[in-house]
Amino acid sequence: MELIADFLMIAGTLAVSVYCMVLSRRLSRFTDLEKGVGGAVAVLSAQVDDLTKTLTAAQKSAAGSAARLQDLTERAEATSKRMELLIASMHDLPESLAAKPKAAASAKSASEDAAAEMLFLSQRNRVEAAK
Repeated sequence: MELIADFLMIAGTLAVSVYCMVLSRRLSRFTDLEKGVGGAVAVLSAQVDDLTKTLTAAQKSAAGSAARLQDLTERAEATSKRMELLIASMHDLPESLAAKPKAAASAKSASEDAAAEMLFLSQRNRVEAAK
């Protein structure tokens, strides 16, 4: 009976040692930096760093765009006010211009040309300033 118990004890010990070796190999694969979870953690960490840099760049770009949009909005409001004043001042024109349609048309054409030239020059100055 003792002999059978000894053989069972030896068989159990061998089974446990084989089980420990299998677990050891699995654990070494699990923590491997290239293929296991360690590698996945390293890759994810690098991706988080890249995404953080991209997010920072996007935030800076958005802030710059917002500032530029604010500037353009203020300029548009100023131009709108000037146009309202010009339209209001056109109501004050004397009636003699209405009696001379050709003279009014040529004056209107000249003022439109001047306004277009002024707009072109203001756009040109802005482009030159940007360069």
